[in-house]
Parts: sequence; C-alpha cells; structure tokens
Amino acid sequence: MGLKEIFIPQDKIFFELLEDESQNVLQGAVALKDLVNDFSDVPVKRDHIKEIEHKGDEVVHEIYLRLNRSFITPIDHEDIAKLASSYDDVIDFIYATANKLALYGLSESTVVMKQFADIILASVIELDKAFATMRKLSKDIDVRCMEVDRLENAADVLLNESVADLFKGGDLLQIVKLKEIYENMEGTTDRCEDVGYVLRDIVMKNT
Repeated sequence: MGLKEIFIPQDKIFFELLEDESQNVLQGAVALKDLVNDFSDVPVKRDHIKEIEHKGDEVVHEIYLRLNRSFITPIDHEDIAKLASSYDDVIDFIYATANKLALYGLSESTVVMKQFADIILASVIELDKAFATMRKLSKDIDVRCMEVDRLENAADVLLNESVADLFKGGDLLQIVKLKEIYENMEGTTDRCEDVGYVLRDIVMKNT
C-alpha cells in the first residue's frame, strides 16, 4: 500500500452525502414542477416541499459534523462545505417559491411559471449528473455546468420578457405577486449556476 492509500480515506462518505443532497434537491425540483403543472392542493404540495427542504438541511448538517471530525477528506474541507451550502440554497429557493404560491392565494399557475419550473428541473438534472461523477472528477462535469449556465441565461431572458409583459396592464396586486414569484424562480437558476461554479473550481483544483 502506497502513501496515497494510507493517507487518503477509502471511505468516500462525503461523496455519498453530496449525492444524497443532490438527489434531495432533484426531488424538490420535480415537486415544484408538479405543483405548477397541477395547481391543486397547493398548501399540501408546499408542505411536501418543506419536508424535502428539511431533509436537505439534515444532510448538510451531517456533512458539517463529519467535516469537523475529519482531518483528511477526498477534496478540501472548504470546497465540500461550500458545495453543500450552495446546493442547499437551491432547495431553499425552491421552497420559497412554493411558499409564495401557497400564501398569495393565486387561483392558477401561469405559462411562465411552468417554463421556469422546466428550466429549474433541467438545471438540477444537469447538476445531479455532475454530482454522480464527482468521485472521478470527470471532465464531463464542465459540460454539465456549461449547460446550467445556458439554462440560467434562458431564465434571465424569460424573466425580462415576462416582467415586461406584466407591466403592460392588469391588476396591480396580481402584478406584484407574479413578479415576486418569477424573480424567485429565476433566482433559483442563479443558485444552480453558483453550484456549477463551485463544481468547476473543485475539478480545476484536483485534476
């Protein structure tokens, strides 16, 4: 057994926990898409997403506990912590959107909400695929992150166009509600892009 095998832990628990976190965020993105596509029992669906968000908090807490106990990790302590925290922001934003949808008393979702939900889910799917190859620090991660960047740009365009359309007329209170929801959904894609940046930095530092 060489020095590398002695000092680098064989137990890749941090990768497993990060993969668990990624799968949890994916569940949240799927649940959000279901909510806006079938706008019924919104408070119940919001509560379900809250449960997913809470589970994500537990995974992140476990990651931090293990970081505090571990001297040697597969990648830098700081990178693991930053990655876990950044991805936790994604599920937080997903829940914030679901919460607004429940609190604002909207009678139906909009085409724009469905488009945003599609972009969010597509972004999270790309990140989940990237997380699945982290153990090998695959170059494929960069391809996934580039697609997340493209999706975030598409969300920017959608936000600009949808907000412009809102202010062409209609009930002012409804405009304010929808604008906040659209901005929150676009913010979710920003958080996905942040995760992509962290992943890229990790690959650059470790290959």
